Amino acid sequence: MKKLRFLLEKEFRQVFRDPAILRMMFIMPVIQLAVLPQAANYEVKNVKLAILDQDHSPYSQRFINKIRASHYFILNSFPASYDDGLRDIEADRADIILQIPPHFEKDLVVTGDAGMFMAVNAINGARANLGASYLNAIIADYNQDIRLQWVQAPRLGGPPQIGIASTNWFNPFMNYKRFMVPGILVILLTMVGSFLTASNIVKEKEIGTIEQINVTPIPKYIFILGKLIPFWIMGQIVLTLGLLIARLIYGIVPAGNIALIYLFSSVYMLAVLGLGLLLSTWVQTQQQAMLIAFFIMMVFILLGGLYTSIDSMPAWAQTITTINPVSYFIDVMRMVVLKGSGLQDILPALGKMGIFAIVLNTWAVFSYRKRS
Repeated sequence: MKKLRFLLEKEFRQVFRDPAILRMMFIMPVIQLAVLPQAANYEVKNVKLAILDQDHSPYSQRFINKIRASHYFILNSFPASYDDGLRDIEADRADIILQIPPHFEKDLVVTGDAGMFMAVNAINGARANLGASYLNAIIADYNQDIRLQWVQAPRLGGPPQIGIASTNWFNPFMNYKRFMVPGILVILLTMVGSFLTASNIVKEKEIGTIEQINVTPIPKYIFILGKLIPFWIMGQIVLTLGLLIARLIYGIVPAGNIALIYLFSSVYMLAVLGLGLLLSTWVQTQQQAMLIAFFIMMVFILLGGLYTSIDSMPAWAQTITTINPVSYFIDVMRMVVLKGSGLQDILPALGKMGIFAIVLNTWAVFSYRKRS
């Protein structure tokens, strides 16, 4: 224990003597958590719509007014021809062209069937898909209005209708910040922990102090513990700061027991720090450590379920997520913060995270070679 205490004292002194580490640990996550959720939003608004109205009838005007009432679209272009609309798309003045053909009202009244044509700028796939979906929903609603208007009143009253009452559980107002903030906090905690530990042992190699440590009778597991514990403690401090920001700025209060977040975070940080220490035993320079850690973190983040639902990923990607610790913590954070889940609900993920922590830290101990 005395050897471990001396190592911990050395590590804490080394950390607090380096302002760059302190800024990266405490200031950077605070700023990012305050800024990123403001921009991370799945909802698409202000879709630029160009309408080519070749009918100019009351029905087409009524439809255009229905689009105007939606807050998703900006009607900033009424081209005279389809070619003019394409030029608007090429000049980025329009995201979607909607063509209302001639005789739209006549076809609708006489045959009960009329079509429209939609051309979507698919350079931004997500914006194109959501914009087209919004527009299709408006068209479907308009079509329903027309059908109800034409239905002949039956003997016993109005046309039969099915009413639907809905409610949103766990996030009643569909607030994306409540959905994104817990996940972004996990990402920041992961990046800080992995990057700092990945460069920790390598820094000892570069400045030469590793040789002094290697000639001491300190066991390898004590050395790894001495590197791991300080960053584990600071990781819990970063988590606390993140939860405070979530409450003060976004008004997010965990629906479940906050102790469960700290319980899972304690095991999660052991796994992430163990991965960083493992990387640091393989490389010789801090630049190599940061590049490899960045590559692994990008894979973990993109396949973590923060920006893309895991259920929507292909089978091979879903297989990778089973060994991605980030995906488990994001899921647990949302379960506890939004759903109010208990220990029984997070126990399977907690067990898997414990296995990750044991494997990675044991691997780091065996990978570290003491050289005299």
